[in-house]
Amino acid sequence: MRTARRLGIATVAVYSDADRAALHVRAADEAVRLGPPPARESYLNAAAIVDAALRTGAKAIHPGYGFLSESADFAQLCEAEGLTFIGPPPSAIRDMGDKSASKRIMGAAGVPLVPGYHGADQDIELLKLEADKIGYPVLIKPTHGGGGKGMRIVQGPDDFVDSVRSAQREAAASFGIDTLLIEKYITQPRHIEVQVFGDKHGNAIHLYERDCSLQRRHQKIIEEAPAPNVTTEFRTHIGEAAVSAAKGHLLDSLC
Repeated sequence: MRTARRLGIATVAVYSDADRAALHVRAADEAVRLGPPPARESYLNAAAIVDAALRTGAKAIHPGYGFLSESADFAQLCEAEGLTFIGPPPSAIRDMGDKSASKRIMGAAGVPLVPGYHGADQDIELLKLEADKIGYPVLIKPTHGGGGKGMRIVQGPDDFVDSVRSAQREAAASFGIDTLLIEKYITQPRHIEVQVFGDKHGNAIHLYERDCSLQRRHQKIIEEAPAPNVTTEFRTHIGEAAVSAAKGHLLDSLC
């Protein structure tokens, strides 16, 4: 908001009752109350947010992070109402929210993938065969959701079927979808992400990487940038791969 003010761009903040005195409310040129503190009655209320934008004459919505920032339906609603959603297009959000679809897209863009199976056929016998081909240990993951829910490390074929059934139950309960994918389990990996910035004209750049390897129960604790102990060649390689993937899927992070 400070940058927008320096550029002469008026800003509108939205807030719940719990945040009425928050910094972003005080920093904005105008502020609109969404509702009481529960997120479903405020920051997850897509209709109220869009209504606030239309009533104040806003031209774009920056979704921030969390809440509706990764909601394809919200991005679609903004588009339908003539508002610019500052983020990926709805199609990209949907595809990237589906790990099977995202792996297919990344593979088509030439991005190296962890060996595994991400097909639509979920027959248990087929999954067992695919796990044998990949080689144990394998990691079972739900195709949707996150936070480590439904993930199972399987050390050998004797535990595979029970692990699949358990993962399916947790995925269905947590995300409403029980489809799974299988990957080779990598021991002592590093989790390094690349930040990508693009527009609807096909331009994309990367903003370098961050190391998110320090985690507890598959949840990040610290993110460090730049990633320590990586070579210039590696940094260049992953940056180029990320940009290639973004261009291949028209990732409009800025419209």
